[in-house]
Amino acid sequence: MSAMLLNKEKWPEFVGKLTGKKVWAPQAVGEEMRFALLAEGEMPALDFNNTRVPPKGVLFPQTETMLKFQVKAAEVEEPELEQETVALGLRPCDARAMAIVEKLFKWDIDDPYFVKRREMVTLVGLACNEPGLNCFCPSVGGGPASTEGLDLLMVDLGENYLFEPVTVKGEALLKEMDGLLTVSGDDAVKEKEKLVQEAEAKITRSVDTEGVPEGLPGLWEDPLWGKVSASCLGCGTCTYLCPTCHCFDIQDEVEGFDARRCRTWDSCMFEEYTMHTSGHNPRPSRKERTRNRINHKYSYYVDKFDVIACVGCGRCSNLCPVNIDIIDTIRQVKEAL
Repeated sequence: MSAMLLNKEKWPEFVGKLTGKKVWAPQAVGEEMRFALLAEGEMPALDFNNTRVPPKGVLFPQTETMLKFQVKAAEVEEPELEQETVALGLRPCDARAMAIVEKLFKWDIDDPYFVKRREMVTLVGLACNEPGLNCFCPSVGGGPASTEGLDLLMVDLGENYLFEPVTVKGEALLKEMDGLLTVSGDDAVKEKEKLVQEAEAKITRSVDTEGVPEGLPGLWEDPLWGKVSASCLGCGTCTYLCPTCHCFDIQDEVEGFDARRCRTWDSCMFEEYTMHTSGHNPRPSRKERTRNRINHKYSYYVDKFDVIACVGCGRCSNLCPVNIDIIDTIRQVKEAL
């Protein structure tokens, strides 16, 4: 299917045709941009750099009910995950993060919750014309108009949006917009390519990851971990706001005779994350936890899935309360190697 054009005057009609689906889109929530479900008549807020909290919750909710049951009863109720969903306006780095995390959730045994949500959702990405200050996606295999993980890529051309289908689901969504779209000409495609080149040139930060995955295990006792973690508060911001972090905890909650099993986001930066029942903790200090976080993203995940578990979105650097910068950390690793 060819690339298609949508005049921005018809954008409300485009969004309106998604009625009947759950639509996740960026919206102003208080003083920050977050992905939330669109109510009927609401419009996505697309004039933003990136959301503070990544849209990973579309596939991996911060808290989700895995099953409900009655105490002292044999019946178990599983959640319904059948409604078609559209995630509209997510950035390419966040879509790529979903593809990276999917490798884990479809590893040896499929995670039924994640996999079912991925089957039901159409991911519509918005290319970055203005990358953020700490973005470094090209350093880790991405780009401001990357299509990895997406079903449909949307590019802001000024008066129009250009839509490029990536998968069958993306094509199907465009077919639902009959009458709103026109076939894109060569001029629009050239304008898109020009914007992508300009966006890439605006990315001023980078890091060389060559040799890092193979070399990190040899730096296990290196003093750099003490230096990097010296100012860390252990707050978990870097992991909660990372689009590829996927640690979770599972708990049973009971109120009267009603009970549920739920899972929630967790963080390897928390002291209790690795606390054993015996009281022993193999990662007793922030040094060990920082070392694990970097090794997991840049070595362990590469060893298992052949991809770095970082998409260069810059959130951890932007939002760390003590200004720990992951690019600086990887540069220190390179120096130590």
